[in-house]
Amino acid sequence: MERGYIVLLMVLIIATGRGEGQLVENFYSSSCPNVEEIVSQAVSTKFSQTFTTIPATLRLFFHDCFVTGCDASTMVSSPNGDAEKDAPDNLSLAGDGFDTVVKAKQAVDAVCPKVVSCADILALAARDVVVLAGGPSFNVELGRRDGMVSKASLVKGNLPEPEFTLSQLNAMFAKHNLSQIDMIALSGAHTLGFSHCNRFAKRLYSFSSSSPVDPSLNADYAQQLMSACPKDVDPSIAIDMDPETPRTFDNVYYQNLVSGKGIVHFR
Repeated sequence: MERGYIVLLMVLIIATGRGEGQLVENFYSSSCPNVEEIVSQAVSTKFSQTFTTIPATLRLFFHDCFVTGCDASTMVSSPNGDAEKDAPDNLSLAGDGFDTVVKAKQAVDAVCPKVVSCADILALAARDVVVLAGGPSFNVELGRRDGMVSKASLVKGNLPEPEFTLSQLNAMFAKHNLSQIDMIALSGAHTLGFSHCNRFAKRLYSFSSSSPVDPSLNADYAQQLMSACPKDVDPSIAIDMDPETPRTFDNVYYQNLVSGKGIVHFR
């Protein structure tokens, strides 16, 4: 799977979503002509502080787009704890992703107050972190409107779960007009991500009655995972999903899957 195809699918995701007007590359050419440079600088500054900026921002963008469209509704906070970010499936979103968007929004508003939407800033930041990880750049069409609704109840059933079968994954992505090949391509973003131990512990300790360890896992890799994720491990412990090149945007993730070194399990 070529990394360029993954980027192409990211462009498709970035260009989709409900609640948006017509998207164009030069949407802010008059109102905030330097928005892309401002966001890029803010993202680079955040990245210089922690690498987690990259996977956290990418995952935040995906979780935002797959619920109510790419409208930054995942950024909304609720005093009642019932916004999208409060849903169980979103509690593991790393704070560095949110902070990246907040810092970029502050930088943009210092030059162009109340002009650029958080939704557009998140889309630009997602592109910028791919570049920072060694991936190719691409143009981002702009003009998204920020969502006015953010409810935790809307999240369940709209994000992939670790136990999903291939049929369930295909059905979920089909709702967004994405094919199985598109879904597999987008999963390549996990080359930069990490997973908490409890999300794949079943594959190590209780896969089936005949085999506690998932036999599709490379035996040495399974031992590495069990060393890093013993039973009853701290739920905050996380493991790189690409054990070979976890900080580079490349296609080694797919090579790992073929070698039985993948945390994600397609059934």
